[in-house]
Amino acid sequence: MTLAQIAQDFGVHEMTITKWLRAADVEDGVKPGVTSEHARELREARRRIRLLEQENEVLRRAAAYLSQ
Repeated sequence: MTLAQIAQDFGVHEMTITKWLRAADVEDGVKPGVTSEHARELREARRRIRLLEQENEVLRRAAAYLSQ
């Protein structure tokens, strides 16, 4: 069965099947890349960093105000 036949059976473009296969290889550790779990952790870490940076800025401003 060819990739074109599989894509037709699923009603998607061949490139979609190719992307699914690549993503599966990354998830399985066959190919290097960022897994969906790592991507989620990275998004959460970046969100947390932004929040902490905002909190730091508030504390800096409060310290500057109180030291006047």
